[in-house]
Amino acid sequence: MDEKKLVLEACCTSAEQVFTAAKFGADRVELCENLEIGGTTPSDENIRLSVISGIPVNVLVRPRGGDFIYSPEEEEQMAAAIERCRGLGAAGVVIGALLPDGSVDSGMMKRLVEKAHSSNGQRRLSVTFHRAIDECADPFQALETIIGLGFDRILTSGHESGAVGGSVLLAELVRRAAGRIIIMPGGGVTAENVEKLAEITGATEFHGTRICM
Repeated sequence: MDEKKLVLEACCTSAEQVFTAAKFGADRVELCENLEIGGTTPSDENIRLSVISGIPVNVLVRPRGGDFIYSPEEEEQMAAAIERCRGLGAAGVVIGALLPDGSVDSGMMKRLVEKAHSSNGQRRLSVTFHRAIDECADPFQALETIIGLGFDRILTSGHESGAVGGSVLLAELVRRAAGRIIIMPGGGVTAENVEKLAEITGATEFHGTRICM
């Protein structure tokens, strides 16, 4: 394996967890709440306190649990949350939306990525497409769509419940991405298996709740 430094992103639900992740070597965190339903947007106070840690904080922007097919009203909620994240000092946002046919909702995603990448003199936010890709009908088509939309990375378990089971597809996504976007395996990634997953997949960024603790 190429001896590239692995970037470890810890999934956290509170500022206390963020500070602990920073202490134990996380390079970045994804902050969310209600992890038992897959995660939702954390409160403004949670974001504010987490950012104080000094570690880059990417915030999940997801108005509810359940599917990833969102209404115009929910899109408005996500757009407003992205603006709040910028104002609160977050490093980035984590978003994803699908159409009923299992493809990426390109229209909604284009608008939200533009909101995060605002060029009106405002700070650019990093943008990650979350594990909604694992519910896409065609992951390779979704990969190309997401690259075209200007995302910085994709969080995926390789269409399986965890990254270990999805390692073959993850390796193929890394190969097809060819440096155009970061493929970040997540789902069951731990401090014990991350190096092996890096060898198998060729990925250099990893996400998990127990990735560095």
